[in-house]
Amino acid sequence: MPFYSAYKALGHYPDYWYWKLRPYPKRPPHLLKQRTVREYGKRHSLRTLVETGTYHGEMVAALKNDFDHIFSIECDSELARRASRRFDANPKIRILQGESQVVLPELIKSLAEPALFWLDAGYYSWAGLPRDLQRLPTELAAILGHSVRGHVVLIDDADTLRGLEGAMTVDELPSRLTAHYPGRHVEVIDNIVRITPEHSPKAELD
Repeated sequence: MPFYSAYKALGHYPDYWYWKLRPYPKRPPHLLKQRTVREYGKRHSLRTLVETGTYHGEMVAALKNDFDHIFSIECDSELARRASRRFDANPKIRILQGESQVVLPELIKSLAEPALFWLDAGYYSWAGLPRDLQRLPTELAAILGHSVRGHVVLIDDADTLRGLEGAMTVDELPSRLTAHYPGRHVEVIDNIVRITPEHSPKAELD
């Protein structure tokens, strides 16, 4: 649908207030995710955003004025084509088509300063689709092992990391990451994994 992204955007505020007024909210609305990414970018003075899972470009559209450079990686060729056409006139935005565990490690080699990464863990819950269980570990290794220090990582849909078919669980993340990449603080708030440099400013969200 050509206007599906605009249709979805119209529902962000109603979805947010529905989430806010529920007694035991579980699924954070997209508006909260946008605010989280924006807030972490500001608190850590990060001017580059790297996203995996462009989908309909909602996050890119919401944050296009908050970063100097935005890279969004989409594995689906049709979704990538639509997003490229949508943001083609904006020189600060690049849509990259391909598998993120392949594209991201190559992209990160070109980064000369710390960036904010918004990674999609929801990939693990897609039923009936082939999944590379090393996708997220490969991406994290590329980011946290990069020679540039100070990268901040946010991982969406933390509850989908349930150890299916040998994949890591969200409970295993903190110990695994701090063991292999010391000097990081790892926490899960509002179903978003937040990996920040130790002793860095913490974001306070409404």
